[in-house]
Amino acid sequence: MCPKIESENGERGAILEVAKFMQVAARTAPKAAGIDDILTLVVYGEEKEAIAQKMEEIAEERKIDGFKRDAKNVRDSEAVVLIGVRGNKSIGLNCGACGYGSCMEFEEAQKKTGQDFVGPTCLFKALDLGIALGSAVKIASLLNIDNRIMYRVGAAALKMGLMAEATIAMGIPLSAKGKNIYFDRKWP
Repeated sequence: MCPKIESENGERGAILEVAKFMQVAARTAPKAAGIDDILTLVVYGEEKEAIAQKMEEIAEERKIDGFKRDAKNVRDSEAVVLIGVRGNKSIGLNCGACGYGSCMEFEEAQKKTGQDFVGPTCLFKALDLGIALGSAVKIASLLNIDNRIMYRVGAAALKMGLMAEATIAMGIPLSAKGKNIYFDRKWP
């Protein structure tokens, strides 16, 4: 009898391997001044379900159906890659994009938690996050894993304390089905 890997097990394993490659892509993505403040985490199973539940709680609290719609996508996905950034650190350019006259003022400023994220944020850290996200989803796409960057997934993950050092995070659910589940999403 020859060993075999059934579709479901092979696809699940491939998605988890691709999630790890996405972490590497985020890590090796270019960073402003070569300073790496990117954070990554892969969740699946019970922790993924907990994120979906938190998103549904937020949907009820805020009366925002988008959280409920995206929670269904999380639940229907095999795994979620979370990518965040320590946006409360500066790179020392004194550009003023954060609203402060200098990076020293920015770093000394009281950080405030908004509805989802902590601010103010260094513009260059936000750019680093965007580049890391793009690098990660490129890997998933090249390896035929359906994905979508979702703001609401990251917001729920931060509320759960899954990335304690991140001031901003985004979630990327991953799936391999006969049709991309993130394409024709319906509002609840």
